[in-house]
Formats: sequence, C-alpha cells, structure tokens
Amino acid sequence: MKNKPMWLFLLCCGVPLILAYTALSFNWLPQSATNSGKFVDEEITISDWQQAPGVLWTIALNAPVHCQAPCERQLNDLSNIHTALGKNQQRVNLAVFGRDFKVGKAVSYPNQQNLEPGNLYLIDHRGLVVLEYQPSLDVQENRMRHKGMLKDLKKLLNYARSS
Repeated sequence: MKNKPMWLFLLCCGVPLILAYTALSFNWLPQSATNSGKFVDEEITISDWQQAPGVLWTIALNAPVHCQAPCERQLNDLSNIHTALGKNQQRVNLAVFGRDFKVGKAVSYPNQQNLEPGNLYLIDHRGLVVLEYQPSLDVQENRMRHKGMLKDLKKLLNYARSS
C-alpha cells in the first residue's frame, strides 16, 4: 500500500518527461509560424527614431531611388492598409524611407541602406525592425500579403494591449 503512491508519483512525473524527450529527439514539434511576414534575421534599429506617445508600431516602406509603377502602388497601398486598421489607426504610424513622399500621414525618413528597397517593414516604437514583407508584381498576391500584414499587426496590437 505504501509503494502505490510512490509508483503513481513516478508515473505522473516520468511519463510526461519521457514523452517530451521523445518529441524533441524525433523533431515532432510543429515547424510552422503564424506570422505572414518574414522575421528580419539581423537586429536592425533605425537611428533617430521618434514616435508620438501611444504609437506602438510603424508600417514603413523603404522606397527605391527611382519609384516606378510597383513602388507607386505600394505607396497607395500603404495608406489603404492604415485606413483598414480602423480604430487602431492612432496606434500605428506610416513612414517612407528615401525621398520625400506625400502619402497621407506618412513621415519621411532618410534612406536606410541596410533595408531592401521596395519592401514594407513593421517597426516597433523603439525603432527595431521586426517583420519584412516583400512585394510581388502580381496585384492579387500583393493584396494577400497586405491582408497578412494587417493580421500580424492586429495580433501585435492585441499582445501590446494585454501586456
């Protein structure tokens, strides 16, 4: 009778440990991510980054030197994405790196050499570049990527609200 609680204790502790070890050693863990954008591999921080109080994230376009039709479309989509945020618009800024562009409420910054031209980026309130979204020549595919960016951004804003 005295050994029964000990065996029960060992069974309750040992089985989960053995299962966890087995799952790790055979790579049974899921490899997928829930974000639509690509995490930036290296830590890139924008120097002289300033945000208004209450602004948590910035959607930024690193404009190429010569802005052609795809770039113009990205600039137009930038303001549409901001409008689609609805009540969260006050918590998200728009920025354009490169030339002075007048796109809605977008703020212009100097060109960033360490960011890929033509890509959209999500930048936190400290100036850390977190996610990258590469444009496509296909309009429909771009629309799906922008929907993914909105989904990522809403998720990040909800995480910020709950913490």
